[in-house]
Formats: sequence, C-alpha cells, structure tokens
Amino acid sequence: MTGTTTAHFSGSYRQQDVEFLLTPMALEPIRDLAEKERLIQSGQRHYSEMLSPESLPSPAYLALFQSAFAANRLQMARDCLRLAALIAARREGAITLVSLARAGTPVGVILVHLLRQVFQRECSHYSVSIIRDRGIDTNAIKHILTHGHAAHSIVFVDGWTGKGVISRELRQTVNDYNAQHGTSIDGGLFVLSDLAGTAACAASSSDYLIPSSILNATVSGLVSRSVLNEAIGPDDFHGCVYYAQFEAHDQSRQFADGLVADAIAIAGSSGIPLAVATDAAAMAARSQAYMAQAQNDYGISDINLIKPGIGEATRVLLRRVPERLIVRDTNAPDVAHLLLLAQEKAIPVTVQPALPYQAVALIRSAVDG
Repeated sequence: MTGTTTAHFSGSYRQQDVEFLLTPMALEPIRDLAEKERLIQSGQRHYSEMLSPESLPSPAYLALFQSAFAANRLQMARDCLRLAALIAARREGAITLVSLARAGTPVGVILVHLLRQVFQRECSHYSVSIIRDRGIDTNAIKHILTHGHAAHSIVFVDGWTGKGVISRELRQTVNDYNAQHGTSIDGGLFVLSDLAGTAACAASSSDYLIPSSILNATVSGLVSRSVLNEAIGPDDFHGCVYYAQFEAHDQSRQFADGLVADAIAIAGSSGIPLAVATDAAAMAARSQAYMAQAQNDYGISDINLIKPGIGEATRVLLRRVPERLIVRDTNAPDVAHLLLLAQEKAIPVTVQPALPYQAVALIRSAVDG
C-alpha cells in the first residue's frame, strides 16, 4: 500500500467537503461477533484489526432515523453553529479541521461549510484515524503539516465524548508527537456534546440523539471504522473499507447539506450563538461518579465494557455483543432505536429513572467465568 501518496479520497462526499487520509482496502468482516468479542477481550486481537459486517438498516430502523433526524436536526444544527463559532473564536487565520473518522466526519463536513460561509474563514478539512491504545495516525498528521497547513491552524473535531477515552488518547498522542517533532499542535478535542468533560471545547453537554450516530457508513461517506492491522505498512495511512455496494442508499451528502442549510438559516434569523463552552469540570465529575457506580452495581472490572450515552450505546448494539441496555425513560423518542435493536437482539433492558444519561450499554464479558 502507498497510503501517504494515495489520490484524493473523499468517500461519497464532494472533494471540497473532506479528504480522508485513510487507505481504502479489502477486508473480510468477522461475522461471528461472539468470537470477535472473545478475541478483543482476551487480548489476542485488537479491535482495530477487525471489522463487524455492515448491512443496510431495516425499514423500521431507517424510519426511526428519519424521525430522529426530524426531531433533533435543529438542535444539531444549532450546536454545529455554536461549535463553528467556538472554533472561529479560538483560531486566527486559516483553519484546518481534522475530524476523527468516522463519527467526527459528518460534523467536520458541516463545520467546514459553516466556517467558510457564515464566518468567512479559509478552511480545509481532513478526516483521520485515531485508535484506542494505538493513538492518532501520525502519517496523516505529517501529511497535513507537509501540505501547507500550520500546526497552530489544526482543530481536532469529533461528534461526542462517551467516557472520554478517545479525547484523552488524542491529547496524549498529539503531545507525544509534538515532543518528538518539535511541533506545537493543540491536542484538544472539539465536539458537539461532551458527556465526559474531557473535550477541550463543546457546544453542549446534553445526551441527545445526534442523528448521524445511529447510522453507520451511509451517513459517514460510505467508509468503515478505521483499521490498523498487518496489511497497513509503516508509511501507510490507517485503513478503511469503502462500501460501494451501498451507494444507492447513501445519505451522507444529503444529511450534511440539510444541516448546513439549517444552521445558515438559524444564523440569519437568530444570529450567531455566543461562543461559550460547556462546564467540563461538572461533566467530568458526573462521568467519574457514574462509571464508579456502574462498575460496582454490575460487577464490571473493565471500564471498556461500559458505554455511556446514546451514541456509544448505539455502537454497542450495532456491532458488539451487548449484555444489557440501560435507559432512563423507555418513552423518550431519542432511545426508540435502541429499544428496537435490543428487541431484535433479545437484549435485556433496565430502566433507571435517575440515570445521568439517556442510555448506557454494557458489553458482555467474554472472559469472566
């Protein structure tokens, strides 16, 4: 592979929307999810080496996505506008958005248009891989720095934080990169919703249903989660699978374009929201208290098996082996898709009215007992 010299790859987006610094590859998915879970939890394989199968959503699930999009698109548009204002206030000159593939990609696509059109800022957008325990793709960072972008212009973007693992991974590995290369990249993460209190800057701290979180590739440029296995050479970008077979069902551009239009309309009618970030310390305290309580209540020693928030719970039910779904209110529209998935997969549902999030998913332990 020749990741660092690959042609401009934008997935199903337009070239001006994003450049994925990923290496498209062929990879057979692991169809036995229980075996995949055992390999991950036993340490025999890292989660980034394998992909679960992706399929198109069922008509019932797609209908839930459409209703979630209708219900929450204005909140997401407002938060995108607020996050763009926060970025514009914290960077001078040209801005280089670096979204974390793939949950961050749709957000980055929306932000690049808002920064250009609403804030009249010169803005580029790359989407790169970051992997828990393995860090940011340093070949991608080198590529950005050698293609005319200053270190101080870089802004890392994602959709949300769950318990903050990726935001901490990002800060640590960017700091390591700076120390090794004498650069001064800001490793802080900018997100729409910061549940963990670990982001550098967030538009919101509420656990609401970010519509792009409940679909996979068909709302994220038809790319898979990023891959780092033996097929990726030392000079390659991390890998991904491009799902060309889903092109007829792709909603990536339509989704982003709709939110950009909504945000521009909000800016025109209500003005640009104040660039005021959320209270990260309060969110961090809430997150730490809940994680400790959940570990105690459910006898879980590995915190990686606890996934707080709607976005993280959705990922678990779509591509991991869930043990349990916990929701605050079964009548809340934002968790309807989770309840459908739990029903389809016969996953027990616990209702906790005092839950600090709308939903939490627990991954089944493959090594206990």
